[in-house]
Amino acid sequence: MSIVRAFGLLLLLGHFSLHAADSRHAPPLTLQGEFPFHPVADATAWAHRRAEVALRIQVAAGLWPMPEKTPLSPVLHGAVDRGDFRVERVFFESLPGHYVTGSLFRPAGPSLANGLKNGKRAAVLCPHGHWNNGRFYDAGEAKAQEEIQSGAEVLINPARFPVQARCVQLARMGCVVFLYDMVGYADSIQFPEHRNGPRPEMTSPSPGDWGFVSPQATARLQTNFGLQTWNSVRALDFLLGLPEIDAEHVLVTGASGGATQTMMLGAIDSRVRTAFPCVMVSTAMQGGCTCENGLLLRIGQGNVDIAAALAPRPLGLTAADDWTIELQRKGHPDLLQLYGMLGARDRYEAHFDIQFKHNYNHVSRTHMYQFANRHLALGLPSPVAESDFQPLSREELTVWTQDHPAPTGDAVGPAHEKAVCHWWEKDARRQIDPLLRPADAATLQRSREVLGGAARILIGRDLPAAGSCDFELTAKQELPGHTRLTGIIRLRARGEDVPTLFLQPSSWNGRVVFWLTSKGIAGLEGAPAVTDLLNEGNCVAAMDLFGTTDPKVTENQSIPYSANANKPAEGWQLSPVYYYGYNDSLFARRVHDILAAISFVRHHPNWNVQKVSVAGMEGAGHWVAAARAIAGAAIDRCAVASSGFSFADLSSHWHADFLPGAVKYGGLTGLLVQSAPNPLWVQDADEPMATALRTTYGVTNSTASLSLDGGDVVAFLTQD
Repeated sequence: MSIVRAFGLLLLLGHFSLHAADSRHAPPLTLQGEFPFHPVADATAWAHRRAEVALRIQVAAGLWPMPEKTPLSPVLHGAVDRGDFRVERVFFESLPGHYVTGSLFRPAGPSLANGLKNGKRAAVLCPHGHWNNGRFYDAGEAKAQEEIQSGAEVLINPARFPVQARCVQLARMGCVVFLYDMVGYADSIQFPEHRNGPRPEMTSPSPGDWGFVSPQATARLQTNFGLQTWNSVRALDFLLGLPEIDAEHVLVTGASGGATQTMMLGAIDSRVRTAFPCVMVSTAMQGGCTCENGLLLRIGQGNVDIAAALAPRPLGLTAADDWTIELQRKGHPDLLQLYGMLGARDRYEAHFDIQFKHNYNHVSRTHMYQFANRHLALGLPSPVAESDFQPLSREELTVWTQDHPAPTGDAVGPAHEKAVCHWWEKDARRQIDPLLRPADAATLQRSREVLGGAARILIGRDLPAAGSCDFELTAKQELPGHTRLTGIIRLRARGEDVPTLFLQPSSWNGRVVFWLTSKGIAGLEGAPAVTDLLNEGNCVAAMDLFGTTDPKVTENQSIPYSANANKPAEGWQLSPVYYYGYNDSLFARRVHDILAAISFVRHHPNWNVQKVSVAGMEGAGHWVAAARAIAGAAIDRCAVASSGFSFADLSSHWHADFLPGAVKYGGLTGLLVQSAPNPLWVQDADEPMATALRTTYGVTNSTASLSLDGGDVVAFLTQD
């Protein structure tokens, strides 16, 4: 059936609704939004979804692929013996020159011989969260008495020192516990303030001269969240490297920001066998600190999904009179259903002590002790009760002493921050550059895993499923030799609309050619190539990709985009993680439009489309390259005019073409090499890009499918 006849039939049948407002014009999402759980149908679907959540976290943290695990070089010193437990001061390098600091609590005295059945001990990792001074936190006498009177606490010392309290009790239960500093807290002094906003002196494009919250770092996914998550991975490396540890019994537990790290680590690291994140998991506020917000992190997922990624491993939660107050009604039923579906209902629990404010108090700690006793197989009589202890002073806890002096000079502050970013960049280049020029089949497979996986997260969309897109015809004009069909391609489930023009020749050959430019539909007017394509019997289409025809969107200032604003709002001035962590980039949204159009023409039941070609010309080449990386063979032939575009040249987070992470994964070249072995035409490829493409197409034995000579694009697009 011809396109014209198909549209006419659908109009007569009334299949199209009136044009609705594009959902993307709504105000941007923020960390204060609503983030419901995304359910799945069965255990097989859950395995896929869990992997998807974990990959997004890893990419968001800048840990895909994982950086090199350089020597920790741990230093343990200054042990303090309290009779039934002892505490050692610890520091080690999570990456060269960057120290993770903390306290190692071990059973001592008569209990030392009472390990697990295999003679080893369970391990507990404790990120502390955003309590004042972190590991050194002292609530004070007055606050402690207030907590006791409210029923939140029972004993004075645990009430004053709740961060220490859980570590002491777990050590008394026979566990080895590592309480480590979050970035910028207690002894973690190399980043004295990890909530720094944009700083002009930290935005040089030269390697080694930029820091966090710069366009250079954002383009490489270098963030406070990523560093904190890497520190957590390395803290687990340290703990599991101790000779007495039983790697089969590992618990991570923290509250607030410590709960954020608990669930992130549990999602991406299978060595975490059980987790107990307190007062953080909810469908409401997702975490306010930069160490809890990563670029791309909560697009299509929220904290309930992230916590659920532990399933079917044991998971315990608590709620309080804070943003988790509705957990029993929102989130908890989903987790119950998920664990039940996986046959692991006895491995999940949640406690709703919402009479208390945000906390990790005695009530919550007691829930955790029973959980740890069961799932770490400690074999203690139940219930396990917390007892008093003699707290350690700051002087007894600090790792920096006369014999082990604290970092100074360039090892602290902006110079150190730049050094961390430089190491991170060098590690990424060492791993990713060979994937742009794979020398053999094994490297090619790794390239597709790493670059392909990253592209799916950066763009945030697969090719829409068959039947998910409609076309609303708004105007039809008969012209000599062809029919002009104007309308809207609508991705129904997401409420996204793409103004589209089809030029249908009188004698159609079954091929649709999308001719895309930065001018949108207007780019078809008077283009000689379009006339040639029509004369050869091809249906030619163009789209006004999202924002390209909106006067509010300028070249250099486009995000956060909404109907009412195109500048960063107050809450996003601190860091772009607060926008790009919850919202697709404008670049990605334009790619989504291309994918929707391809899906529509590919799967329309009445069109009988034989071939789909896509050309990205005059400023649209980079969008088309990204669409091809996602769509693969669904685009039969792809032409990209690169026009010298480079993601690395963009000097603003808010440039219309800014894509977080793009530079890390090879920029435009990293997108284009994913086209192999499908037919690809590239204009204006520089020598590194050309070499990468020739190498990749050579490994796939498809060099005949690659055209780099800038030849006749019409002939390429219409070749059978």
